[in-house]
Amino acid sequence: MMLSKVIFVALLGIGAAQRGREAAQPAYPTYREITSCPEVEGLQLYPHPASCHQFYKCANGTLTLETCENGLLFDGKGAVHNYCNYHWGVDCEGREFELVPTARGICEYDFGLFSNGPCEKYFTKCVYGEPTDEPCTPGLAYDERTHGCNWPDLMEYCNPEEVVGFKCPAYAEPGSLAAQFEPFPRYPSGDCGRYIVCVDGYPRLTGCGDYTVFDEETLTCQDPEYVPKCANYFKK
Repeated sequence: MMLSKVIFVALLGIGAAQRGREAAQPAYPTYREITSCPEVEGLQLYPHPASCHQFYKCANGTLTLETCENGLLFDGKGAVHNYCNYHWGVDCEGREFELVPTARGICEYDFGLFSNGPCEKYFTKCVYGEPTDEPCTPGLAYDERTHGCNWPDLMEYCNPEEVVGFKCPAYAEPGSLAAQFEPFPRYPSGDCGRYIVCVDGYPRLTGCGDYTVFDEETLTCQDPEYVPKCANYFKK
């Protein structure tokens, strides 16, 4: 029976120093060269012993040596393309690698995620050197440090008010609905699916989720049937 589950296998070399006494452990595991597939069914992946660019693939007993595309490396934990992951997300465990830029416009490598500026609401995803702009979730900006979209108030060169389009009041009016949610007062955003939360004076655009909508009368998320103006929000 063919196994549908992909199995990542690390064959650890046995240190020769274990000669009847306690030996110092190596900093990284030692991987062996694979000359034949240990299993005849399913899919197994083995790291190349020297190169982080390569790995062995056994598919139903057939062995092939695979090479990651430019900008990708292998550690068995990613699946951006052909079981390889973005280089910044890979632990090579001492195996060698060399990143060679291809420099096709914004695509520094053939595969990767790239920033278009210090506080942009989108990022560029490159596949085989072809760029595609990908938007962040509304209210977020692309953060090169995390290679993902982040709250703008957590980024040094970002203006949250420009990204969110809202300026938090200096304080919530006592007795107001917003004040009931102190220390994080909330406000309508004009979008049935989202609302604004002020965190340390900075706005964050937050989604209701779970197929609920924001009720401006209570400043809470409710089922659409209880918020007439947003009753058809999910029927678009």
